[in-house]
Amino acid sequence: MALKKFKPVTPGQRHREASTFDDVTTSKPYKPLLAPIKKSGGRNNTGKMTMRYRGGGHKRRYRIIDFKRNKFDIPAEVLTIEYDPNRSARIALVEYQDGEKRYIIAPDGLKVGQTIKNGKGSAPEVGNALPLSDIPLGTIIHNIELAPGQGGILARSAGSYAQLNARDKKYAIVKLPSGETRMILSTCMASIGSVSNSEHNLQVLGKAGRKRWKGRRPRVRGVVMNPVDHPMGGGEGRQSGGHPRSRNGIPAKGYKTRKPKKQSNKMIIERRKK
Repeated sequence: MALKKFKPVTPGQRHREASTFDDVTTSKPYKPLLAPIKKSGGRNNTGKMTMRYRGGGHKRRYRIIDFKRNKFDIPAEVLTIEYDPNRSARIALVEYQDGEKRYIIAPDGLKVGQTIKNGKGSAPEVGNALPLSDIPLGTIIHNIELAPGQGGILARSAGSYAQLNARDKKYAIVKLPSGETRMILSTCMASIGSVSNSEHNLQVLGKAGRKRWKGRRPRVRGVVMNPVDHPMGGGEGRQSGGHPRSRNGIPAKGYKTRKPKKQSNKMIIERRKK
């Protein structure tokens, strides 16, 4: 994937950098794997706004993604690489030999016409999914399960990847994108390769309107609010706002919110980097 710059014909295009979509092979999604999305605008079931700065945005349809990769020992051919409005990564439509089609997270380097496979005994090649126990040490992986059969929940966004560093009895030791090193059961599945669309974070929207198309409303700083609205609000003239904290009063810099007796603490070997 590459980025393209625009001639400043309008102010919004002066600094804009957008994807060329070179890696996308079709503009029409596979209809049987689409589902509707209901927008909440940041409101809960009583209509109260519980999440600020949400609302509007272009209409989307959800693509049903196979995060479990649980169709074992049946080869699948990659039919298309597609854009997904609901995530930063690209997705791939694959067709198994028995005729079933599924969407998967597309790894970097996956090509149309390529054959992929899931399950034990699969080759550790880009696009294949296999248990951590079968993956060679040092391999770059993504879409990692935390519990067997749960479906991949780690390293799924554009350009992200983890690395399988070691094994210890029934656990695999994986270094995650955050820098955290933790133990994961060796029976959990993971996909080989890094996630596609690695230049996603280099894009520049160019104008506030593109943020609105994504369903994001203007964000207001706490310092400029009134005392009734935010702990850092109020004061005569321009005030610094006191100690940086959230709307609920939770300190924003360096305050640890993780529970000291959290069950999964014993699985973490090295904490993420600050």
